[in-house]
Amino acid sequence: MVEFIKVEKDNIKDLAAFAKDIWFEYWHSIITLGQIYYMVNRFQSEMALTEQIERENYTYYFIVENGQKIGYFGYYPNNDHIFLSKFYMVKDYRGKGFGKIAFEKIKEITKENNFNKIQLTVSKQNFKSHAIYEKWGFKTLHPLVTRIGNGYEMDDYLMEYTL
Repeated sequence: MVEFIKVEKDNIKDLAAFAKDIWFEYWHSIITLGQIYYMVNRFQSEMALTEQIERENYTYYFIVENGQKIGYFGYYPNNDHIFLSKFYMVKDYRGKGFGKIAFEKIKEITKENNFNKIQLTVSKQNFKSHAIYEKWGFKTLHPLVTRIGNGYEMDDYLMEYTL
């Protein structure tokens, strides 16, 4: 049975360690090792996550199957939609329907917060995720290049799902 455990102050450190493991496994074939280190430190470190949750209105959830963390997602309200900032699964649980179950939870959260749209960005080089989001009903709005500092940038597509 899949559960969703909200990340609170007492388990931010756990999320940072969990995210770091997933990011290094997942992103190594898409971006450089230097960029992974930079992004983990800038966006998924304990300090960065604490700042996001306490000051930037982010909410994070662990995705848990039979007591084991198998993924996580993070979002924040942004104008007229929920922005799904992070959505990651442990390698052994990808492609087995757990992401879709988590996406149903994200849609439920979106409705509960009185929004009817979800937006996210996906790397142009992340072909599998882009295809999954399209399969789930997301539409690609436009390309988006974001400078993230230290000479790095993300070359993405902005995608949107309408409930």
